[in-house]
Amino acid sequence: MSQEIVLHFKTKEGDTRTVDAVVGDSVMETAIKNDIDEVVAECGGSLICSTCHVYLDDATMAIVPEADDAELDMLEGVASERKPNSRLSCQVIVSEGMAEHTIYTPDDQ
Repeated sequence: MSQEIVLHFKTKEGDTRTVDAVVGDSVMETAIKNDIDEVVAECGGSLICSTCHVYLDDATMAIVPEADDAELDMLEGVASERKPNSRLSCQVIVSEGMAEHTIYTPDDQ
């Protein structure tokens, strides 16, 4: 059986959705499985679009690996403001340490 943790997704409207996330899945996969419509993910996680853009809180940024050059290049094309805590959710893998962390969705994808 897969290990699960709880993640929170906060939308631009201020709504918070609490979901179960499987450790080892991407944040994008977690959003899709839990009907977080604000994460569009047009390419399905192939790193060829930027429609799974999210903002990570400081605690999450501190524990996830830094974005690689390919992700940084794709972040140049995000529809909403790119911030220092911008990530593509297809490239962020859920870990045990992310339990109870919050993922913020941007205004537009």
